[in-house]
Amino acid sequence: MTRYVVGRVTHAVAVLWAAFTLTFAILYLLPSDPMQLQLAAAGIQPDSLPPDQLAALRHRFGLDQSIWVQYWHHLAGALHGDFGLSLAQGVPVTELIGRRFGQTLLLSASAAIVSLLAGSTLAYLATFARWNPLRVLLTRLPALGASFPQFFVALFLIQFFSFQLGWFPATGTEGVQSLVMPVATISVLTSSILAQVLIKTFDETLRQPYIATARAKGLSRSAVHLRHAFRNAALPAMTILGVIVGLTVTSSIVVETVFTREGLGNLAQQSVLNQDVPVVLAIVTIAATIFVLVNLVVDLLYPLLDPRISLREAAR
Repeated sequence: MTRYVVGRVTHAVAVLWAAFTLTFAILYLLPSDPMQLQLAAAGIQPDSLPPDQLAALRHRFGLDQSIWVQYWHHLAGALHGDFGLSLAQGVPVTELIGRRFGQTLLLSASAAIVSLLAGSTLAYLATFARWNPLRVLLTRLPALGASFPQFFVALFLIQFFSFQLGWFPATGTEGVQSLVMPVATISVLTSSILAQVLIKTFDETLRQPYIATARAKGLSRSAVHLRHAFRNAALPAMTILGVIVGLTVTSSIVVETVFTREGLGNLAQQSVLNQDVPVVLAIVTIAATIFVLVNLVVDLLYPLLDPRISLREAAR
């Protein structure tokens, strides 16, 4: 068991380092100069500044150092929770992210909860229904929900529920009502993926011999589904829990842009366009950390739910 835990933790650390390194390399391989982009955005021509003033600006943000020095500087800062100064706004990156992290966390957590409830309920109903047309319809719904692009779902919800019915605001972050359509946009995709996996595992579990034994003992169909089939059917679905969380976090970039929400997704889009390297590195590191931690927790819980994993690891 100890070897299993150490292996998973080592793998998680390696994934975080790779995500940070690849993001840094991609940003610094771009042909444009981030300092020139910031000056141009402020309406200042770099050639109009005295050389010593331009050099002082580059020194302030560490852009006058070699790429290896900048990499180690950013990596060491990230390990201490310090991501430096934003090139675009000149304020600490942690302060900039702190203003928006709450909105993104609220959106992602709400979408994850709704996805879990909606996906599980749909899978349960699809496998519990006896009328074949209804069963076929419920089984096909997840594939339909997963096929729509999120920007299309977002625009449809805005057009129908905001412009035509006027039930929810089209943009902004004020109140619970502004959260409904963004959560629905993310949940359509993530709950559909979860439901597809659960329906498949439910069908396989219901064909197992112990299910037939439970039915022979006189248990009701609902008792067989909930008490015997659900736990074993949910085990494979746990493996994609990290993927769903990752989709929830990355979907916030599209959703917050469409709905004009002041969150990390909107900030990430602006920072990429401005080539604000410290901010992009911080956002990618935070998103990767959340993704890796969720996967790590799932990996560590899996042996507790399925002891065969521990036995196989011990055999190795």
